Amino acid sequence: MTAVTLEARPGAEAQIAGLIFAVLLLDPDLVVREANPAAEDLLHRSANRLVGACLLDVIEVDDERVAHRLADSEARLTVRGMTMRCGERAAQVNVTVSPLAPHPGWRVMTLSEIGQGELGDVGRDETALRAPAILAHEIKNPLAAIRGAGQLVARRLSERDKPLATMIADEVDRIARLIDRMQRLGSERIDPVAPINLHAAVRSALATVRAADAGEVELVEEFDPSLPPVLASRDALEQVLINLISNARDACAGAETPRVVIRTRFVSGLVSSLALGRAIRLPIEIAISDNGPGIDPALRDHVFEPFVTSKASGQGLGLALVRKLVRDMNGRIGHQRDEATGWTTFRIHLPVAKAGEEA
Repeated sequence: MTAVTLEARPGAEAQIAGLIFAVLLLDPDLVVREANPAAEDLLHRSANRLVGACLLDVIEVDDERVAHRLADSEARLTVRGMTMRCGERAAQVNVTVSPLAPHPGWRVMTLSEIGQGELGDVGRDETALRAPAILAHEIKNPLAAIRGAGQLVARRLSERDKPLATMIADEVDRIARLIDRMQRLGSERIDPVAPINLHAAVRSALATVRAADAGEVELVEEFDPSLPPVLASRDALEQVLINLISNARDACAGAETPRVVIRTRFVSGLVSSLALGRAIRLPIEIAISDNGPGIDPALRDHVFEPFVTSKASGQGLGLALVRKLVRDMNGRIGHQRDEATGWTTFRIHLPVAKAGEEA
């Protein structure tokens, strides 16, 4: 094992730059003096635009207690679940403010977005999902026997009673499809990733959604054509997009002018996510927004968990599978509701494919 010298260790600047939560250095007048890459991403501003700006010109804080504490340059602050607005975007964040004792008035602020389920306890989630997958495997054999017995019985039934046998077969098939989804959710197999054209995958997903339902919901494309290839699984990414676009279409179907907007962009700040023990930058963003009523507030913090759904006929596996597939691609997914504008947005962040990179 190679010994690491003190000189080779990352310095404080490199450590702060690698953090996955936003860090801002504030002077006594609440002017931002330094910002790490995660702050650029969360606040949707480059470091050049953040440095020199007053914090309260960058973010809006509605909680008077928080504003009062920020006005006290020596006060410590810890807040969980605070609503923060940055331009037209709203987010729930955890906040800390720490005074720097040797430097009166100077403070370090951290911000981390919450309520999106994109991180969580990965090990715990995988363990919880494997158990239903194993159970599903054991259920499949007796299901096949039930279906076969139903087909045999149907041959001996009168025409009046045959619809009952058909109903048995249909219900068995429905349960089998549900079990297939449970098995994939708990699968440890990961689709290989490779450089792909992001917009080709998005347009293919849109074509599938449009073919399945030629309804009145307008699907709007707002693409950045200059984006480089992303490192992802084409099949997995299309499945993720089909699920999210279909959900958004269903969510806003009752709106007066239902719209779903699919945007792609290169985010100004580079997102860092911990995966396989290393930091990965995720600068490619795909956002799916709809102008429906939004997710039930009681479910917003749990939408990516298995068996959580607001649909009367849903099984609650779609978004759980979406999260698994995005994580398998070393990506990140989150969601937010902006009550001021009336839009709900799901955001996916993916890595860029480097030149010559292979799966």
